[in-house]
Amino acid sequence: MSGGWVWDDLTERLEKAGHRVAVVDQLPSAGTDPASLGDLHADASHVRAILDSLDESVVLVGHSYGGMVITELADHPKVRHSVYLTAFWPRRGQSVLDLLGGAPPWAVLRDDGAVQITDDFELARDSLCADLNRERAREVLGRLVPHSAAALGTPSTAPNRGHPTTYMVATQDNAIPLVAQEAMAVNADDVVRLPAAHIVQISLPDELAQALGRI
Repeated sequence: MSGGWVWDDLTERLEKAGHRVAVVDQLPSAGTDPASLGDLHADASHVRAILDSLDESVVLVGHSYGGMVITELADHPKVRHSVYLTAFWPRRGQSVLDLLGGAPPWAVLRDDGAVQITDDFELARDSLCADLNRERAREVLGRLVPHSAAALGTPSTAPNRGHPTTYMVATQDNAIPLVAQEAMAVNADDVVRLPAAHIVQISLPDELAQALGRI
């Protein structure tokens, strides 16, 4: 539901440390026009095209639903390391809805086939960004856009992975419960735990930049 803007603070810190950063500005599955929203396969194709355009190998980071996307690219030759940032890491045939056991209470299914954040500010803040002050939380939540419901139900193809993987657990996350994160993190080569809610890039950009820098 977010765009490339959610990575701005982190990008600034990584670039200052000498890293080259490429940000996906918007996935096809998210946007304001429900009729044009794509699914997981469209998202994976979009990111694959970006990877193909780069002239060096990458550390590919996926946040939240983005974990579904980077899983589809597990065998891409440009990817030398994947990072799941409090993200969904499916097995072959699993969807987001499978991993969550249904739609989360902070997401509202619309009649036009899109999913949007709840209008209940307290519920949304508690679920996604409880570690942000109320003013900042309103700003962040107000920028979220609808997401394709179909994308959440698309099963992963989960190709065989050809590179190491790190799972970054957000220990205060109420959107993807800690127990679910830890269960997915079991499959990782390395696990990093950060004391943050769901939108770690905004609440802990310094700590996250340092963790990614080490990778």
